[in-house]
Amino acid sequence: MSVLDNFDTWKDFLASRLEQAQSQGMGQQTISNMAYEVGDYLAQSTNPQNSEEAVLQEIWTAASTEERQAIANAMVKLVQNQGNAQ
Repeated sequence: MSVLDNFDTWKDFLASRLEQAQSQGMGQQTISNMAYEVGDYLAQSTNPQNSEEAVLQEIWTAASTEERQAIANAMVKLVQNQGNAQ
């Protein structure tokens, strides 16, 4: 099973990678840039595996560069907040 098959699994995967990056001393800007690159790769190179990913891909494709950065930042905050709520 791929981490992309289920949106909650995807968020858990991202949260784990975020925690790992932070523990290795990566700054917020570096994490944000990496999130942008991952989002760009997924939008261009993968097929959505669920409805949430399909919506994100459509929004990403329609967005400007600045808006895409905001989407990437929002995904980082989403998984950060998820970790804080547990």
